[in-house]
Amino acid sequence: MRPDRRAVLGGKFLAALHRFARAVFGRLASMRRTAAIAAATAAGLAGHGLALAQFPGGPAAPEPARDVAPIDLTGQWVSIVTEDWRFRMVTPPRNDFPGLPLNAAARAAADAWDPQRDEAEGNECRSYGAAAIMRVPGRLRISWADDSTLEIEADAGRQTRLLHFDDAPAAPSEPTWQGVSEAEWLMHGGGRGQPVVNGTLKVETTDMRAGYLRKNGVPYSENARLTEYFELLTHPDGTEWLVVLSVVDDPEYFTTRVITSSNFRRQADRSGWDPQPCRAR
Repeated sequence: MRPDRRAVLGGKFLAALHRFARAVFGRLASMRRTAAIAAATAAGLAGHGLALAQFPGGPAAPEPARDVAPIDLTGQWVSIVTEDWRFRMVTPPRNDFPGLPLNAAARAAADAWDPQRDEAEGNECRSYGAAAIMRVPGRLRISWADDSTLEIEADAGRQTRLLHFDDAPAAPSEPTWQGVSEAEWLMHGGGRGQPVVNGTLKVETTDMRAGYLRKNGVPYSENARLTEYFELLTHPDGTEWLVVLSVVDDPEYFTTRVITSSNFRRQADRSGWDPQPCRAR
C-alpha cells in the first residue's frame, strides 16, 4: 500500500522542525557574541562619560515589548509529541532514564523516586516546574498580561508562567515551581536600514524550586538555569507551529547541558482546554 502523501509530507515537516531548532541554537550563539561586542562598546563609551544616545542617530528610548514583538505567540497551542514519546505520554518505570547526562548524585536521587511520598508531602507538581512543563503533553494559552509581561498558561498541572521583558521582579524568598523568567526579543533582519523580518523569543529562568525533569524522578536542583528559544514557523498549508528549544544547565546533577525541542501547533479556537491538577504519576 502506498503511504499517504500528506502523512509523508507531515512527517518530513516535523523532522525539519527538529533540524531547524538545532540550527537555531547555533545561530543564536553567534548573535550573542555580536551582542557582547555591542555591550562592551557601550561600556567603553560610558567609561569616557559618553553614551550611544548622545550621537546623531543613536538608539531611541526602548518601546514596550508588546509593541515591538516580531512574532505573535498569543493564542492557544496544543503539544504535538514527536520525540521521547514513551517518557512523556506515560510515566516511565523507575531507573529508566537513557539519553540523559546524569551524574552519580542524580542517579541516586532518581533511584529514590517515590510518587506516594510526593503525594503525601504535597509535591505532586515536581514534574510540572518551568524546566519540565513545556514537555508535558497538553495545551498552552499565551497572552500579554501587560505591555512587558507575556503570560503562558498550561492546562497540565494548572501552571502559569510570567515572562518579564523589563526588569524582572526580585527573587522570591523561596524558589517557586515556575521560577523567575527574564525575556527578550532577538530580532532577525533589520541590518543596514532593512526591516525586521521575524525574531526569536529568548527566556532565561532561575530561582526554580527543585523538581523532576522527567516524571520518574530525574531531578534538577534549585541551582538549575533554564534557557529557552521560542520560534514561530509556518507550514506550506498555513498551519503555524511553535518550536521551543530548551537548555537546562545544572552542574549539581548533570555532566553537561540537557537540550530538547518541543513542538506545538496553533489552534483556531480554544477547544480542548482541560485544566488538570498536578499528578505524581
